[in-house]
Amino acid sequence: MITACLDLEGVLIPEVWQNVARRTGIDDLMLTTRDIPDYDELMRKRLAILREHTLTIHDIQAAIATMEPLDGAYGFLQELRRSVQVIILSDTYIEFMPSFMKQLGYPTLFCNSLETTPDGAVSAYHLRVPKGKLAAVTALRALRFEVRAAGDSYNDLEMIQAAHKGAFFRSPETIRNEYPAYPAFTEYADLLAFLTE
Repeated sequence: MITACLDLEGVLIPEVWQNVARRTGIDDLMLTTRDIPDYDELMRKRLAILREHTLTIHDIQAAIATMEPLDGAYGFLQELRRSVQVIILSDTYIEFMPSFMKQLGYPTLFCNSLETTPDGAVSAYHLRVPKGKLAAVTALRALRFEVRAAGDSYNDLEMIQAAHKGAFFRSPETIRNEYPAYPAFTEYADLLAFLTE
């Protein structure tokens, strides 16, 4: 049985933190794992920015409420789910996702969680497990699933490398050049063919 493991942001939905950055005018929130590969370093920086600007979980959720999946993402995901099992492996947070999960047809999502204070300040983040994407792919392989994976950034690399077949989707040229052994796609039709063939 084939299981496709997909990243979420950059593959199916826009980058959440970048949308928050545009809505608030805080340019430092534009940084993603494409810019800072160390996820812990990136999140510590984000939490410091939120504290500095007194942004709450409610401010972030308000920005997310204006967002929609990437063009073509819903159709791609539904077509993929007709052929293989699909699990979305994301470094995002469950507190961000209700609207997107509804818009995408409630796919299976493995992600992390945030800790907030009574006034809504984001005080900490909690990973489900360290290297969650790698852990999920490794566990699926141990269960004898054939795993195929796709993502767009450095934090997807271990997932892509651990899968039986892995590819980049709409990743920056720097990442594609750094890891030329993996195919890189820009169109959902091509990614669909790769994941289902």
